Amino acid sequence: MNLFDQLTLGRTPLDNRVVMAPLTRLRAGEHGVPDDLLVEHYAQRAGMGLIITEGTYPFAEGRTWMGQPGIETAEQIAGWARVADAVHAAGGRIAVQIMHGGRIGHPSITGTGRVVSASALAAPGEVRTADGGKAEHPVAHELTEAEIPDVVAGFVAAARNAIEAGLDAVELHGANGYLLHQFLSPASNHRTDGYGGSPERRARIVIEVVSAVAEAIGADRTGIRLSPQHDIQGAVETDADETAATYAAVAEGLAPLGLAFVDVLQADLRGELVQRIRSSIGAPLIGNSGFSAQTTREEASALVEEGVVDAVAVGRAAIANPDLVARWRADAQENAPEPATFYAPDARGYTDYPTLAAVGA
Repeated sequence: MNLFDQLTLGRTPLDNRVVMAPLTRLRAGEHGVPDDLLVEHYAQRAGMGLIITEGTYPFAEGRTWMGQPGIETAEQIAGWARVADAVHAAGGRIAVQIMHGGRIGHPSITGTGRVVSASALAAPGEVRTADGGKAEHPVAHELTEAEIPDVVAGFVAAARNAIEAGLDAVELHGANGYLLHQFLSPASNHRTDGYGGSPERRARIVIEVVSAVAEAIGADRTGIRLSPQHDIQGAVETDADETAATYAAVAEGLAPLGLAFVDVLQADLRGELVQRIRSSIGAPLIGNSGFSAQTTREEASALVEEGVVDAVAVGRAAIANPDLVARWRADAQENAPEPATFYAPDARGYTDYPTLAAVGA
């Protein structure tokens, strides 16, 4: 296999195996509506085999930040339809990442007077509030067993909205310390009911959400993101045996579905943990090893050529290089990302990185 070979994920054909990783950018304004800026940003990157959008909230209580896009209201759906149309017109493919932040948020942003999680625990550290200030993470409301079906239904509604908007697929965010990961991690899930207390019960909500979405829109348009032992935002997984058992339960529960892909963020993609998830789920693996270090062309090529992954998710290089695949094909110099503008409110560091053609001119 080669990084630039074609690949099909479920029903979505890709021209190459370079995937734009989901990247929080917070440009969608107060109401979470994708506008001209987001349309231009994603269309610029249509040369990627697949674009996975930034984490997009399914409904208000899952909102994590101001400026984060949603996929709940008619205006948000229409905004994503414009994004999808622009990416498709440029020859690309795009999936929306549906993300419920759970306790990684603030009541001033969710608008419901609370944040929710697997257990009544606060995440470590501080969180941004709606007015731009900072506050300690609040203690979360522990979702009751009676409330969990509403959360599942919210993911399903968001997935249906994504397909209505013309997006090619959805990725359900089960990673990085957000709601679904909060259920998976024993550090953030202290429950003793049907959704906690054992690896199988901690995995239950993930299986229910993914199964319900797959039934609603088709498993061949459904993917899941996982980050075992990433240990971020209080969703810590330090016990190797317990972690292996938890993700084995997730994989075995998802295996019958025939998912389009599984997207794993983990430093050791070659390791037994990730490869067991891959083989058990039986879906193509998008691998991302570059959370703490930028993924290089050489590393991405090696991962695909060795058969470690089916495709490589790339973050910072995709931010800085709208024509990243063309640069990698030509083994050309790359723009350097500018972290100071990652979360700027405007086009700076978002749509103004030059293409190779522009640099040459």
